[in-house]
Amino acid sequence: MNGIEIAASTLESTGQMLSMFLSDLSDQDLLVCPVEGANHIAWQVGHLISAERMTVGNLPGVTYPQLSPEFEATHSRDSSTKQSTKGFLTKAEYLGMMETSRQATLTALRKLKDADLDKATTGRLAAKAPTLGKLLLLCSNHTLMHMGQFSVIRRKLGKPVLF
Repeated sequence: MNGIEIAASTLESTGQMLSMFLSDLSDQDLLVCPVEGANHIAWQVGHLISAERMTVGNLPGVTYPQLSPEFEATHSRDSSTKQSTKGFLTKAEYLGMMETSRQATLTALRKLKDADLDKATTGRLAAKAPTLGKLLLLCSNHTLMHMGQFSVIRRKLGKPVLF
């Protein structure tokens, strides 16, 4: 297994896990906040969709479908923790958008060479992820971090523990 395959595997597995964490939740469940000031799952999944584009959107050849200004505003940092339930999508819509985004990332990733993973990154995440390989792992880990937050909401809803 080479570096490209490892990065792809982590992105694939976190995408699959995200679907699993949402599989038994209703659209209404996605709007449940664990505590005041915390974000519900709908906001978090929309945030993950936007963040993946921002994080690895400079991969050569990556093409993501355009997000509407309303989607961006609803899932922005400025709108986080406001606990609104307006303007959010259905679980099926979020899962479709997440799958489309992740597949675009994977398609572009698989066109790279292992040496490309060592290329320096620039921008605000360069200190945390100074190479493209580390940036791709950050993207995957970001998804995992939010799934940990989903677990708290799943427990609040009385759903089975998955891990």
